[in-house]
Amino acid sequence: MAVLVTRPDEKGKQLVEMLAKAGIAAIHFPLFSIQAGRELNDLPRQLNQLNAGDYVFVVSQNAVTYSAESLKQAGFQWRADLHYFTVGQRTAQVFSSQTEQNIHYPFQQETSEGVLSLSAMKNLHDKTILILRGNGGRAFFAEQASLRGATIQTLECYRREPLVYDPVEQTSMLKRAGITTILATSKEILCLLLDFVPKNEHNWLKSCRLITVSERIQRFAFAMGWEKVDVSPRADNATLCDTLLQFNEF
Repeated sequence: MAVLVTRPDEKGKQLVEMLAKAGIAAIHFPLFSIQAGRELNDLPRQLNQLNAGDYVFVVSQNAVTYSAESLKQAGFQWRADLHYFTVGQRTAQVFSSQTEQNIHYPFQQETSEGVLSLSAMKNLHDKTILILRGNGGRAFFAEQASLRGATIQTLECYRREPLVYDPVEQTSMLKRAGITTILATSKEILCLLLDFVPKNEHNWLKSCRLITVSERIQRFAFAMGWEKVDVSPRADNATLCDTLLQFNEF
């Protein structure tokens, strides 16, 4: 088995190194890089405008990293009178270690749906929720929280910058490398991959086993024509590595 790791930046590189140590050949092939968001300088002001007891939803580790560094440089502290939420355990751990604030997340379902199932999210009529996110991305949480009465504010903490490759040359190289398994941790990455690989190579692309991180992305992949799609129980590198090792025999 040779694995195509599409996770961007350092996380993707680290996962490739973990797989190599486990005896699995892997190629790092990010379709975009992560850069600082255009609205980061406005973060102190937006946090100051929130009322005590309001919510901050940090969507990912990238949002944690860039927002925490921005506040540090501005000499601003995370407010202790706000409630912080994220989708997963690993992001919560990173947030707590960098901010010394508690953060809530769903234990069973590390998705936006899981966050919305938390008891604190049932009645949001008196809440403002500041969403710290990247450019683009899924709007589901904001839409559902708004329907429950919340006032929604968003701030772009990071942005995805597309990387440029030659589609024909790169696809040929990946085929020659014997890629049989592809890791795609978001629907956006999967869409970019479909757009990048030439149409006449889609039979090869969809013959590869796909590993993703949610049933929502799995359903999308099935609809796009993949037949072998498996879901990792979590999106952190250690769990992804374990999931890929499970399929090393196939």
